[in-house]
Amino acid sequence: MGIIAWIILGLLAGIIAKMLMPGKDPGGFIVTTLIGIVGALLGGWLGKVIFGVDSVDGFFELSTWIAAIVGSFILLALYRLFARRR
Repeated sequence: MGIIAWIILGLLAGIIAKMLMPGKDPGGFIVTTLIGIVGALLGGWLGKVIFGVDSVDGFFELSTWIAAIVGSFILLALYRLFARRR
């Protein structure tokens, strides 16, 4: 996948993760996008390390979206945990 596809996937995964985990976040749209992009990368990496599968097959593959959303969800939870401590 190209960089534009990663940005779009990350943006959508970040939005979906935020919808699954509602609440007030210290960050806005840009932070959600960054969390989504990094979460998509994290989810793909965790899929390879833990399950031994190539979870980043393509933009329209279900495994890619699940990995991106799970990674974004994990990152959003960590972000909320550390942002509240400040």
